[in-house]
Amino acid sequence: MFQIIFNDVSAAEMAEMPKPLQLEVLSQFNDLTGDFDFSRAGDNFGELKREGECYYRFRAKDYRIYFQKTESGLLVRRVLHKNTLKDFLFRTKLPTGEDEALQKDPNFWKLIDGSEKKD
Repeated sequence: MFQIIFNDVSAAEMAEMPKPLQLEVLSQFNDLTGDFDFSRAGDNFGELKREGECYYRFRAKDYRIYFQKTESGLLVRRVLHKNTLKDFLFRTKLPTGEDEALQKDPNFWKLIDGSEKKD
């Protein structure tokens, strides 16, 4: 069975949204299946690579959802409002495209991995 799995941080980020918005954002995941080809998915998807792992970015309304594809489904790492990323890009003054620039910036990966490096 193909599932959408939220880590603690992404679940908390979703919980901060009003319920109707949560449902609307999640409904945009309806077309994703285990055999979905993200590389041909269009402008709403981006691909970021780090240390041999592939992460995906999905634009849903005003949010950016960062996730990884696993054997059992999609593991959602972060759910960020688009202004959060715009602010991030502005603050770090990244001169290239969003996905290319983000995958090269260690601060971005700290943001994505934040939930897993708790002491």
